[in-house]
Amino acid sequence: MKTKIKWITNVALAVTISLSTGCFWIAVGGAGAAGYAIAKDERSAGTIAKDAGITASVKSKLIRDKQIKALDIDVDTHQGVVTLNGHVPNESTQSRAVKIANGVDGVHSVESRLEILNE
Repeated sequence: MKTKIKWITNVALAVTISLSTGCFWIAVGGAGAAGYAIAKDERSAGTIAKDAGITASVKSKLIRDKQIKALDIDVDTHQGVVTLNGHVPNESTQSRAVKIANGVDGVHSVESRLEILNE
């Protein structure tokens, strides 16, 4: 039950973040595409939901971190493997983002594709 509450909280947080960052219409427009993507995805609906919860948790932790510009980092999760895409100012910030992602429940590994801009 605790996991279900945590998942619901993460989804609610992701929706709140989407609404507060102006992504509402993208989310609404993407709903049809998401239905198509789920039908074409080899993962079960449960795994897709877990991955979405992991993505929301990682993104929310990045947003709360004062040293990271979370809007510059895209988070994708596939079967517990988190991929970070985007750019960061230095190697320290890159390492911090990876460490934060690794600290989220359900994450098996983190692949960093973060580009370092100023080094």
